[in-house]
Order: sequence, then structure tokens, then C-alpha cells
Amino acid sequence: MKIRPVILCGGAGTRLWPKAKKHQAKQFIDFGNWTLLGKTLERVKASIFDAPIISTNAKYLRQVKKHLKKHKIRKFKIVLEPAKRNTAPAILSTALIKDIPNEQPLMFLAADHLIEKVSLFNKAIKKNQKKLTQNNIFIFGIKPTMPSSEFGYFLTKNTKVTRFIEKPKEAKAKQIISKKGYWNSGMFYLRKDSIINNFKKYQPNIYRNCNKAVLQAKYKSNVYYLNKQAFTKTTTKSFDYAILEKTKDINAIKLDIPWSDLGSWKEICKMYGRNKRHYYKKKNVFHRPWGSYVNLFNGKEFLIKELYVKPKGILSLQKHHHRAEHWVVTQGKPKITLNKKYFTMKPDETIFIPLGAIHRIENPYKKPVKIIEAQVGSILKETDIVRYQDIYGRVK
Repeated sequence: MKIRPVILCGGAGTRLWPKAKKHQAKQFIDFGNWTLLGKTLERVKASIFDAPIISTNAKYLRQVKKHLKKHKIRKFKIVLEPAKRNTAPAILSTALIKDIPNEQPLMFLAADHLIEKVSLFNKAIKKNQKKLTQNNIFIFGIKPTMPSSEFGYFLTKNTKVTRFIEKPKEAKAKQIISKKGYWNSGMFYLRKDSIINNFKKYQPNIYRNCNKAVLQAKYKSNVYYLNKQAFTKTTTKSFDYAILEKTKDINAIKLDIPWSDLGSWKEICKMYGRNKRHYYKKKNVFHRPWGSYVNLFNGKEFLIKELYVKPKGILSLQKHHHRAEHWVVTQGKPKITLNKKYFTMKPDETIFIPLGAIHRIENPYKKPVKIIEAQVGSILKETDIVRYQDIYGRVK
């Protein structure tokens, strides 16, 4: 039996646009002729998978259909949620649709994860298929590349998961990594009957209402419109809290592959930094008295640059009216001014420059400084620079 991929595509992506009234959902952002949902749809074309099921809401239906058409996926099902109820009801209601047999293996994928070395990932899915039972759950762990407070973690004994830790502080994350802890990727692998059995046992309210929402759903053109009255009665809970923290039968599939949920501008900057040769164009290089910068990608309300600050180079003391900035240092030790604070940064460190903050980069050393910068805002032009001091005489 082939594995049925279920793509959870309901996230709003608010973490990237905290102040914006209108924001783009992360899975649909164009990062340079590709989106995270597009990459996910390409992954599920592998021979181990059956036709995908996409769980989303009415707001995103048009974009989901557009992506399916673009990636030439003709066989699919869409399960449409009438209200946001987090991942537990989303996972259960997709599993309950009637064309999925009871022993069907289901692979739950987030629509907004970037996974590299896909063949290793698919190999691990296939290898563990025979181990699925009517009660157990497999979750995917990613070997951490650094202590991060942006991800959840889990600890294991052999392959059994013994403990989950939600987004710890960096010092705690270091301890977890020293105990061989893994990032919790939020991808789940289990059979349909295991989902039903676990929800019946631990979340009878969610099971009852989701079951009713599916039984009373309207079905038209490959889309299940879940019954609103029943679905809105389900408890709002994540799958982690609803099931994973209650059941004891959880196994880990540990992977050492590049993975990111691109959930912060720091992660996005790093992704562009890793892949900058794909985005680099000579015509987008601009020379300045302090060094140069290259525009790597101009997105919708964001712009990614790489700054090169030559030895002894000093940018002007400046602020912006229309944009905030996120910086990730990739080389050298820049001296930073941020309002009334002064400090030195090191490679892999990151800083946020809020809208209107007075700031400056200096390179007092002999080695060049390189910084990947994400500008986020409504106007992303060089004209949006108010200079206070400048050693190159550019203050009028």
C-alpha cells in the first residue's frame, strides 16, 4: 500500500509580519520563483506516495488550487476547515474522509518546511512503514545544527520518545543537545486506525465533533467542505498537546538533513546566504565608499541583500521611515550602533533593527565584514535613508 501524504496548509505566517495588518502566509511567499508549498508538492510526487490530501481553509483555497495546477498534480483531495482549530482537528478530519482505508499509512507534512536531501527523507519513510501499528505514532527529529530557541525538541531512549521540550531558551537548548536531543520537525507518520484510536482514547470531544463534521461535509470538485456547526464545537488544540503528550507509544525517526521551517527572518537570511550563488547577478551589485552590496532577491514587501564592508569601512549613522531590518553576520566582526547601544557582533549572530531606530555598521578590523540583510516594509528604496553622520560627506 502506498503512503498517503497529507499537507497541512492552514498557517497564517504571522511570526514574519508581526505588525502588518495584511500579511502573506509563509507557504505561499515567492522566494525566487519557488514557494514552500510548491517544494512540498514536488516532494510528494515520489513513487512511495499516493495522491495528496491538502488540509486548508476557504481563504487559501484559490492559492492551493493554483499551486496544484502549476505543479501538474491532477489527483488530489482538499479538506476545507470552516474555522481555525489548530492541528489536532485538522489532522483528525483529514484522516476521517471515507476514501482512506483503516490501515492506510498517512504522512503528515507541513506546507511551509524546507527539506533538503529529500531522497534520505523518503528512504526513512519507506523503511519504517512496516513498523506502523494501530496505536503507534512516528515523529521525525532533525539533528540540531545549533542551539535554537525557535524550535521544539524531544529526547529519546533508543527510538522511543521520552520527553518533549517546547521552544527552550538557548542555554537550555545547549543542555538538550548535549543529551542527544533532536529538533521536533512537526511531521507525523501513522496509520488511519492509530489516529482514530488515539483520539477516541485521549480526545473524545474532538473525535465526536470532527467525525460529525466529516459525515455532514459537502463534497464538490475534489473538495470536502467540513460541516461548520460540528467543526466549530471541536476544542482548539495542537496535535502535540492533544495526543503526543498523552500517549506513550511514540517512536522517533532521526534525520541528519538540512531542514528549516523558515519561521524567522534569521532563518530566511541564512537560506539566502547558503544559496546566494543562485541569486547573485552582477548587475545587482552596487559600490559605495564603505564597500558594496548586492540585491539578492526583491520579494513582496521584503528585500534580501548581502553587504560587504571593507576594512575600516563605516556606514552612515542612519534611520528608515518605512522599513525594519534583520541582519545575520556571515563574516568578520562588525561594530554596531543601535540607538544608544554599542557592541561587536560575531559570525552567525543576528540582530533586529526596528523601524525608526538609529543605527550604524563599522568595520574597524583588517578582515572584511559580510552581512545578509532582510529589509521588511512598504518602501524598500535607498531614498528611505535619513543620515545623521557620515565620514564620506554624504550628510547635507
